Amino acid sequence: MQACHDKADTQYDMNRCAGQDYELAERALNQVYRAVLARHAEDALLVQKLRAAQAAWLRWRAAELAALYPEHDKRFAYGSVYPMCQAAVQAGLMRERTAQLRRWLDGVKEGDVCSGSLPLKP
Repeated sequence: MQACHDKADTQYDMNRCAGQDYELAERALNQVYRAVLARHAEDALLVQKLRAAQAAWLRWRAAELAALYPEHDKRFAYGSVYPMCQAAVQAGLMRERTAQLRRWLDGVKEGDVCSGSLPLKP
């Protein structure tokens, strides 16, 4: 991904690179989310709560972007960098969410008394 940004000479190129970065982050998030659901498929209550949490996170992400870029005409208000900026913000938020979800795959150290539904590391 860095190679794309290194070669980007125009705003169009930078927007395109940010879009590709967004797509990679989204793909990783969806992959981890599906893996978490599959790993814990036998725990119906956990799966239900994870689905609800993910739906709430998606609404929060949209609200966060709306707060960051509140103007209706975003291109006019924020300029030609807006596509790059919103893609970068969303990619960052998705990477954070991916790390949060990954805890249900990676587990936590034994002795973490606040681990809740997170599995223990092998």
